[in-house]
Amino acid sequence: MSEKPGTQGIRPVVTPSRVVIGLCLVTPFVAMLWVGSYAKVDPKAFGIPFFYWYQMLWVLISTGLTAIAYVLVRREQRALRASREGGAAK
Repeated sequence: MSEKPGTQGIRPVVTPSRVVIGLCLVTPFVAMLWVGSYAKVDPKAFGIPFFYWYQMLWVLISTGLTAIAYVLVRREQRALRASREGGAAK
């Protein structure tokens, strides 16, 4: 339908980098959707119940994991672009 001409039959490639990217992006969702793992009051940190500080901690962890995924995607795009330019030059 919206495929580019000449790209029929090309399937996406699963690389180790893409697996890591997927895990970095899925992990925060799994951690937050598994409410039973953090639906408790103790242990408290600075008087804040576990339920709240655990979620606040995941905001920071999610930021880090998203940054890692972004760096890996950019690295993969640069490598793909370099291989295409190198292949076209030969």
